[in-house]
Amino acid sequence: MTGIAGVILAGGQARRMGGGDKGLLPVRGRPMLAHVIERLSPQVTRLALNANGDPARFADFALPVLADPLPGFPGPLAGILAAMDWAAAQGLDRVATAAADTPFLPRDLVVRLAAAGPLAIAASPDAEGALRSHPTAALWPTVLRETLRADLAAGERRLGRWAAAQGAAIVRFDETPDPFVNVNTPDDLARLA
Repeated sequence: MTGIAGVILAGGQARRMGGGDKGLLPVRGRPMLAHVIERLSPQVTRLALNANGDPARFADFALPVLADPLPGFPGPLAGILAAMDWAAAQGLDRVATAAADTPFLPRDLVVRLAAAGPLAIAASPDAEGALRSHPTAALWPTVLRETLRADLAAGERRLGRWAAAQGAAIVRFDETPDPFVNVNTPDDLARLA
């Protein structure tokens, strides 16, 4: 999809996995990050990775690596701000984001989010059928970056709450299995192997 940047969020600390980079863990013989790149790259004009620390560990993926603009691992909202700033610098007014630990993203994620409006978040039903939002799988207008920067400086850390306050549309994905299944624990990783 032209005119939309893409950023894969890999800036977390993976505490429940024992630390490290979840995106580099293997799923079906390849790093999870490789799966996310394969699925998101055709949907966007340019693609980058949001990660903290030494960017050299991602050199094999040949993507720009964007560090959080705030110190101390303030959470995914800081990664969204890094994504917005980068997209704006590329001359693009929207950026699609996805987490590095969601290897089965929909191949039509961006076009479906874009159809819902300038700010849209993916959602899918959980095992009981309740709709669960996935605010890291979203489309963000870069015009919100100064609002986000100010809200982060004021202490906001809740991604879903911030997106809802900005009027985010929710886009339902009913695919089975859930395309937003992610890896938070070693058991989660074993289930995807």
